[in-house]
Amino acid sequence: MTDQTYCDRLVQDTPFLTGQGRLSEQQVDRIILQLNRYYPQILTNKEAEKFRNPKASLRVRLCDLLSHLQQRGERHCQEFYRALYIHAQPLHSHLPSRCTQNSDCRELDWGSKSHELSDRGPMSFLAGLGLAAGLALLLYCCPPDPKVLPGTRRILAFSPVIIDRHVSRYLLAFLADDLARF
Repeated sequence: MTDQTYCDRLVQDTPFLTGQGRLSEQQVDRIILQLNRYYPQILTNKEAEKFRNPKASLRVRLCDLLSHLQQRGERHCQEFYRALYIHAQPLHSHLPSRCTQNSDCRELDWGSKSHELSDRGPMSFLAGLGLAAGLALLLYCCPPDPKVLPGTRRILAFSPVIIDRHVSRYLLAFLADDLARF
C-alpha cells in the first residue's frame, strides 16, 4: 500500500478525522490558516472564511474542507497532511492510512480508550485518599499534648515561610495559642 496517493489516503482517513473529539476547533482553525496563509497557498481567503465560519458545526466544516481538498487534487491533499502533522502530530501518527503502512500502530480507535488521570489504577487513588483521610482524622482527634506529636508543631511553625502570606496568617493564629504555653 505504499503507492497510495494522498487523495486516496484522505478518502480513507476522512471518517477517522471527522470522528467525535479527534480534532479540536483550534487545531482545525490552525490547519485552515496554514493552508490559507503559507506558501503554497492552498485555500483562497474566501474559502478559508467559509471553512472557519463559527456558525457551522466543526464536523460540517471539516467534512466540507476534506471534500474540497479531495476535489482540488493531489498537491492540496499533500499540504493538508503536512499541516495536520504540524498542528496535530499525535493524531497524524494514528491515522488509519499510516497504520496500514506501518504495522506498529497498536490502536486505531481512540474513542474506546478510557482516559485516566493515572496509569496506576483506582486502587492507588483509593489508597492515597485513605491515607490522607487517616492523617486528617489523626490530627483532628489527637489531643493537643506536645508529647504526642512533638515534630508536628515545629513543622507547622516553619510552614508559613513557604506558604503564601494569606494562609500564613491563619496558621500563625492557630499556633499562637500552642506556642504561648511553651
